[in-house]
Amino acid sequence: METKISKQTKDLIQKNTSNLFKNVALDFYGIKTARIKELINVELPDVTVKASGMDIVFLLEDDTYLHLEFQTTYNKDDLYRFASYDIRLSERDRRNIKTVIIYTSDVKKANAELNIGSLAFYPDKVMMIDYDGNAIYEQLSRKIKNGAELSDFDMVNLIFLPLMKIKNTIPRDELAVNSIKLAQTIKDKTKQESCIAAAYAFAEKYLDENGRIKIWEVLKMSNMLVDYVEETVEKAVGQAVEQTKANERTELARNLFKEGSNINFVERVTKLPIEIIVRLQTEINNE
Repeated sequence: METKISKQTKDLIQKNTSNLFKNVALDFYGIKTARIKELINVELPDVTVKASGMDIVFLLEDDTYLHLEFQTTYNKDDLYRFASYDIRLSERDRRNIKTVIIYTSDVKKANAELNIGSLAFYPDKVMMIDYDGNAIYEQLSRKIKNGAELSDFDMVNLIFLPLMKIKNTIPRDELAVNSIKLAQTIKDKTKQESCIAAAYAFAEKYLDENGRIKIWEVLKMSNMLVDYVEETVEKAVGQAVEQTKANERTELARNLFKEGSNINFVERVTKLPIEIIVRLQTEINNE
């Protein structure tokens, strides 16, 4: 079962990192924009009626959008996808958009430009390979061990530590776990929980399924985010059940069409959306 945290991730980022980004003003990445106003939920249906999820979109105080994408690899085809997101979002909301692609330390070089003649897409890029994760980790460890108060800048450093360049090539999932364990030693409980929740939420953006499971194991040790985990599992089970039912209804619809049933009858019996029923009828007719 795939353990995803869609709504929960947005909630965690909204609650625990929006203020950090406001206060730090994105100086961490050297991104110069208006101050962040709020995280927005973006769902852009495409021609196949599937939700296309942009990584993170913030509404800025000048009423423009900041679109952040996290990438562990470089592929020029991704630029077409990001440009498409921006065009559709701008078409829907009529706002200007600044896009920033954050490449993890796995990416050594990236040409984040797309020019197709009449249209050009020039997002900003941040190369995390330029950040010395070892030095930052040692600095944060000393501050936490000595009981020094962490600044918002320190907290952002801790959250994004797994994306940075690390000597001795520690796997990213292990580094994510280590950063959360380090956050668990922060004496200020409010900052501790904020760091842990934000690190967990953003890890979902760049870790695979196995990596997220490792983080969950660490969080369960301290009872952090138990409600989120339980809700996610319950939701995943529910989705699996619904998908099974949908597959069964789809197969029933196909069989009914093969037996000569009409669209109205199939819709009434299967309760499937009309667009799916029409597609199934077309597929059967073309077989």
